[in-house]
Amino acid sequence: MTENTDVVVVGGGYAGVMAANRLTQRDDVTVTLINPRPTFVERIRLHQLVGGSHDAVLDYRKVMSERVRLVVDTVTRIDAAARSVTLATCGTVGYDYLVYAVGSGSADPQVPGAAEFAHPIAGLEEAQRLRPVVDAARATAAVTVVGAGATGIETAAELAEEGRTVTLVCGGVLGPSLHPRGRRSVARRLAVLGVTVLEGPDTKVTAVTRDAVRLSDGRELPSEVTIWTTGFGVPDLAARSGLSTDALGRLLTDETLTSVDDVRIVAAGDSAAPSDLPFRMSCQAAVQLGPQAAETVLSRLASEQPAPIDVGFVSQCLSLGRRAGVFQLTGRDRVSSAASGARCVVRDRARCSSRFGRQPILSVKPTDRNG
Repeated sequence: MTENTDVVVVGGGYAGVMAANRLTQRDDVTVTLINPRPTFVERIRLHQLVGGSHDAVLDYRKVMSERVRLVVDTVTRIDAAARSVTLATCGTVGYDYLVYAVGSGSADPQVPGAAEFAHPIAGLEEAQRLRPVVDAARATAAVTVVGAGATGIETAAELAEEGRTVTLVCGGVLGPSLHPRGRRSVARRLAVLGVTVLEGPDTKVTAVTRDAVRLSDGRELPSEVTIWTTGFGVPDLAARSGLSTDALGRLLTDETLTSVDDVRIVAAGDSAAPSDLPFRMSCQAAVQLGPQAAETVLSRLASEQPAPIDVGFVSQCLSLGRRAGVFQLTGRDRVSSAASGARCVVRDRARCSSRFGRQPILSVKPTDRNG
């Protein structure tokens, strides 16, 4: 009789769900996913939650195999020696293998006043708290979005399309991961929406107050609502559990996503740092690392050598309100290809509403994980 194997997946985001689903390929594997919320959060739609066009959550039954057992709780400690996790409310859960997929969230902005007066939106609860703040603000209130990466651009466009007066403070260039042609397309669309874009090295935010944002060039921008979209941090669960982490707290693993401390612990997504060279925190990496973490576990169960990770970034899709978006092909290092450029599409917005598609992502070995 085949012995059953218990696998616990900590974290129910993109990487955790993908790993849990892949693990159900074997009938002799019991999969338990532990997550603090009873619903799946579409983090790439949190800007839509703030703008009022989407609630950014899905029932787990729509994205997760019925063979995965969901436990709604928070893991407070991993005991690698005992092969168990301690839960915040209901004791412990044992495991034979553990997939560490706790994801990421907002980082400490480390800018005076930002923690008190700016609103982060990296997590569901943060976006939910921001939504009524935006709704309560006067129609003409100045809204400042700090950070011009994907989240900042999408948030600025979403709110501007709703008629808000939005300033996007880049702190550098607009859309640093975009090809110049894509950047121009984004800039043109933001201009059409009425977004004021402040670019350049002198646009770094140095302080945030209740009703203003100060820049490094000395300017002070009136801001009734300030939204902070820069920087990500990871939970400190691994460090608190005595496992080896990088400087940001991501679990250190080898090239098969196996913890450097324990062969029974495998990591995936934003909280993993393979060979201390983590991929850029993104759903694009998470949806590929999740299944590969599961394959590492399945290989060990089959007494086979796990394969090294193989992740590729082939495109980037940004929404620019409900009816427009930019789709850009990228090179192996996730930097835009000069040959591919970018295209601004103004049509059925549903195709460009998400940077997480249902179609398989091509596997291309990256040359620079942080590109």
